[in-house]
Amino acid sequence: MKKILLLLIALTWAFSGFAQTANDEGLLRQWIQTIASDEFGGRKPMTPYEDLTVKYVADQLAGMGLEPAFDGSWFQSFQIVSVTAKPEGGKFIVKGKKKAQLNYPEDLIVWTSRAADEVKLSKAEYVFCGFGIHAPEFGWDDYADIDVKGKIVIAMVNDPGYYEASLFQGRNMTYYGRWLYKFEEAIRRGAAGCLVLHNTEAASYGWHVCVNGHLEDNLALYNPETANADELAVKGWLHEDGARKLFTAAGMDLDQALAAAKKPGFKSFSLKVKGDVKMAVSYNIQETRNVAGFLRGTQEDSGTVVICAHWDHLGIGKPDQTGDCIYNGAADNASGMAGALLTAKRFTTLQERPRRNILFFFPSSEESGLFGSAYYCEHPVVPMEKTVACLNFESIGPAPLTQDVVILGGGNSVLDKYYVAAAAAQGRYIFFDDDNSDGWFYRSDHYNFVKKGVPAVVMENGLQLADPNKPNQYPMPVWYHKPSDEYHEDWDLAGTLANVNLVYSVALSLANADYLSWIKR
Repeated sequence: MKKILLLLIALTWAFSGFAQTANDEGLLRQWIQTIASDEFGGRKPMTPYEDLTVKYVADQLAGMGLEPAFDGSWFQSFQIVSVTAKPEGGKFIVKGKKKAQLNYPEDLIVWTSRAADEVKLSKAEYVFCGFGIHAPEFGWDDYADIDVKGKIVIAMVNDPGYYEASLFQGRNMTYYGRWLYKFEEAIRRGAAGCLVLHNTEAASYGWHVCVNGHLEDNLALYNPETANADELAVKGWLHEDGARKLFTAAGMDLDQALAAAKKPGFKSFSLKVKGDVKMAVSYNIQETRNVAGFLRGTQEDSGTVVICAHWDHLGIGKPDQTGDCIYNGAADNASGMAGALLTAKRFTTLQERPRRNILFFFPSSEESGLFGSAYYCEHPVVPMEKTVACLNFESIGPAPLTQDVVILGGGNSVLDKYYVAAAAAQGRYIFFDDDNSDGWFYRSDHYNFVKKGVPAVVMENGLQLADPNKPNQYPMPVWYHKPSDEYHEDWDLAGTLANVNLVYSVALSLANADYLSWIKR
C-alpha cells in the first residue's frame, strides 16, 4: 500500500537559491542526445564503447574545472570476471531415500563466480534453510542450530513479510529478501553453494528471467589475490519443480516445509540428500572504470557529498521487432548522467565554494550488479564515515512536471527533511512511497552506500501531473531495457529539470549545513 508519510518538521533554515538559466534544459538535452546516440553503442562496459563513454564524461568534468578524483586520474579501474558454467551432462544427480535428476536449465540454473576451469564437489549435502535469513532485529534466524559448512543451502526468495504482514516489513521487501543477500549469508556461514528457490509472485518475475540472466557471462568483481576462491562454488536458482524432485528424493513433503518456513520458530534441516557437482567453467577477466571529479570545499575535513549516476547500459544485443539492436539507454541512464553533469556545472559556477567537498561519481557496471559502486565503497576517495550522503540520479527522464516527487527509502532517513524542504521551495511535496515489494530500493548504486551506513534515498518521477493534459508519452514499460530507450526531441523534460533542481538544492544545503549529526568526527 502506498501512503503519504506526514512529517511534522519545524524547518528553521532556508535553502540557498540558484539561478536557473534558459540554457539548462538545452544542456540536459545535449548531454542525453550525445550519450544515448548510436555512436556510443549502448555504453556496455569492457567494450570499445566504454573508452568513448568514460573519456566523454571525464572531458565534461575537466571542462567544468573539477579535479580528477583518483590520485590525479579521472578513472578508478577494477577487474570483473565473466564466467560461464555448465553442469556435466546438463544435470545434477542426487540420492537420498530415492534418486532424482535435476535438469539444467528446466529444474535449476547454476553458475559460479570462481575463476577456475571447473567446479567439483563430492557428495555435497543439501540443506533447507527456509528463507536463508539471519535478522536479529526481526527476531529471525534460519541458521540457528544448523551447520551448513561445505553444504548446499536452499533458501526461499523474498522474506517472511511477503506472506505475513506482521513479520519483517510486510509486503515491503527488506534486503533480506533479495537473492543476492541469500548468497552473501551463505558465504558467511561457510556453505559450498546456495540455490534460491524461485517463486514467480514472490520474486516479481518469472523463471525465464532467471534462466536468461544466467545462462552465460555471469559477472562478478574479481579479486586477483584469491581468484574468487572465497566465493560460493555454486550459485543458482532452483525451480519449484526441481525442489519437489529434491524433497521427493528425501522422502519429505515440500509444501509442508514451505508452510513451516514462513512461520516464526522454523528450524532448518538437512534433506539427507547428497550428490556430486561437476561443472565445466570458462571465464574471462577484464578491466572497467569508474569516473569521478572532485570539487574541494572550503572546509574539506567536514565531509563529502556524493552525486552519483551510472554511465553504463546494455550495449548491442538482441534486435527488437524493428531490427534495432542498440540498447541506447537514453532514460536509463543518460538522463541521470545529464542530471549529475548539470548539478556539477552549477556547483562549479558558484561564486563561493561550499563548505564540504562534492564528489561527482559515475560508476561502471550498475546494470551487471552494482559492481562499480561496490568497488568504490571498498576503495573510496573519502572514507565512508566522512561521506555525508549519496544522491543518486537514476532514469529521471523524460518526465512532465508533477506536483509531487516520489521517494523510496524515506520515513526513517535523516535526508527526509532536506527533500521535504527543497520540494516545498518549489511549491511541490514529497510522496513517501512505502511499497517496495519488488525490492527496487536495493537495485541501484546508492544501496552500496547505504550498506556502509551512508544515508541515501531513491528519487522517482512524480505521479500527480501539474497539467493533466500532458501525460508522459514515454513511460518506463515502453523503453525499459529495450532498444526503444532512445532520445526524442519531443521528450518532456519539465519534470526532469525540476527534479534536478531539487537534488541540487538538497546537495547545496548538505554541503553548507553548520552541523550534520550523522557524520563521524
